[in-house]
Amino acid sequence: MVLLAAGQQRGSTGAAACWVSCQRHVTDRALRAQAYARCMTGGRVDSWLSVIGSQGEDRRVLASARTDPDWRVRWGAVKAEARSRGVTERRVLADWVVDTSPGADLDACLTAARAAAEQGQSTADFLKEAGSRGPAAAARVWARRDAIREALELELYATDESVRPAALAHLGVFLSRSPARVVLEAMAGRPAAGDATVAASLKAVATRRQTSVGQLLLSEARPADEARVNRLFAVYSQELDALRPQLTSADASVRRGALASLRIYGPLARKELEAALGDDDRRARELAARALSDGSGGRVYLARQLQGATTGESARPWLEVLARDKGCAALLHGVASDKARPPAVRGEAVALLGDCPESARDSRKLGSYLSDPSSEVRAGAVRALASMPRSAEGAQAATHALEDPAPEVVAAALDAVADPRQSTHGDDAAELLGSEHPVVRAAAARALERIGRPPHVKALAECLREDPVVAVRVAAAQALANIGGPLAVAALSAAVSHDADTHVQHVSREGLRRLGFTR
Repeated sequence: MVLLAAGQQRGSTGAAACWVSCQRHVTDRALRAQAYARCMTGGRVDSWLSVIGSQGEDRRVLASARTDPDWRVRWGAVKAEARSRGVTERRVLADWVVDTSPGADLDACLTAARAAAEQGQSTADFLKEAGSRGPAAAARVWARRDAIREALELELYATDESVRPAALAHLGVFLSRSPARVVLEAMAGRPAAGDATVAASLKAVATRRQTSVGQLLLSEARPADEARVNRLFAVYSQELDALRPQLTSADASVRRGALASLRIYGPLARKELEAALGDDDRRARELAARALSDGSGGRVYLARQLQGATTGESARPWLEVLARDKGCAALLHGVASDKARPPAVRGEAVALLGDCPESARDSRKLGSYLSDPSSEVRAGAVRALASMPRSAEGAQAATHALEDPAPEVVAAALDAVADPRQSTHGDDAAELLGSEHPVVRAAAARALERIGRPPHVKALAECLREDPVVAVRVAAAQALANIGGPLAVAALSAAVSHDADTHVQHVSREGLRRLGFTR
């Protein structure tokens, strides 16, 4: 087990790092055995110090641990001594700083600075509770600020990438500066070869703060920083270049993964994120919209985008974000009931109420949109009610909407009734293949793909052969491939040979393949 732990990644905070640290300071075999057990269960680099007291050999171990290169071990030694003496950790820390000679106090001062920063406090505030020697200790630490800064900046460029983010965060707190400012100052006088190292650390801090590197840099950069900011942008641009092929993948899950990775870049990835707002995959659209919103002002930015939306398609990604947020019902109802907005935007908001868990408790309010003068709003209400599981109101609304004079409402109803588990509207859909509105004919064919039966093949075959609209013929071919049968095979074969549109030919050929005809 010792060999297994020692084989873990170097510099990790697990059992291996703990055991290596313990070996540096503990020579007694019995004490090592106890310490190793704590390494295995504690999982931190300083876990072994929990078995160390203040008598005999333990006292020597604590003194040795205060010289460890890892500040966490030094701080762990301070805490172990505080426990054994029955005093506060901060008092022991202040004593260590003050009692150490000025030329040899960097380890003590650096430990104090980092322990304070870990709590998000200045050293002066952290040592206020250290007793009468606290102010003197804080003054000693501040007097060594240049050396502390230099030591932490070296860690920013360390080969062990696990220590860099903490060094950046601690240096920012210690100097009362933003992480971006710390990075930009650390880059001064250093070659561009190390830019990727600090760029990665800034990303780690941005992730921890739930923001983006673009936002951190743009909020901090000044004209004098232009050259260094551009160096960082060059690093991030290379990373974005590596992600771009994934953004155009045919696999939606690959696109989603790439968009999730883009979030950390914020405004730097605006072009890629905005392009993804029109993705066919809902989750991909939502990821892009949320990343843009989070990186540009949150809910205020989202509201501004919605205010400028003039079509349902342009409003959809932002409304999909609202549909997953707390308070979604009130937010979506607010958009849906705003008569100053375009009807298509209002209708999209109503449709997404079906995805908001809070709106399920108030289906009566949702049903009120079924009588709205706007056909887009009525269509949205049909979709929303139908999307609710086991909704009798939704089924009834869809049935009534099949007779609505507006084609978009009828299309929404056809999409709603196409549930093979409970729908009996196959004949209605087949009849609507003869509608004068292409949107209705396409929706009817899509419905028959799910609820069609052999008697409906004739109408679908006629639709595939004669409909002038490509989207309708494509939907009819897909439905025929799903139902199957000799007449469906004949219709698909004819489309492969004679249809003027290559997409219709392709879909028909794939349909034949699914039915077992591979030529």
